[in-house]
Amino acid sequence: MISICFGAAARTEMLEAVDWYNAHAPGIGEQFLAEVDAVVARISERPLLFPVVFKGVRRARLHHFPFSLFFRVEDAGIYVLACFHSNRAPRHWQGRR
Repeated sequence: MISICFGAAARTEMLEAVDWYNAHAPGIGEQFLAEVDAVVARISERPLLFPVVFKGVRRARLHHFPFSLFFRVEDAGIYVLACFHSNRAPRHWQGRR
């Protein structure tokens, strides 16, 4: 498996989503986090399976939540740029490195 590193913005977005879901229904945030973990495992096993959506950045969608992980495949491993809600404008993450 390939190592995966979350950028600071991606980690913040993921933790904010966990907090938001838990505030609205206790325990849902943990389900969200478990699904993120499952997607991370799929990415680490077969990163090239996911489509390129912007300048070498790939997208892995979560199944039960309206979020996607946006990541780059690099020599050192996988770098996650964003954990992004599908209703937000993509310009918010597209400038990240």
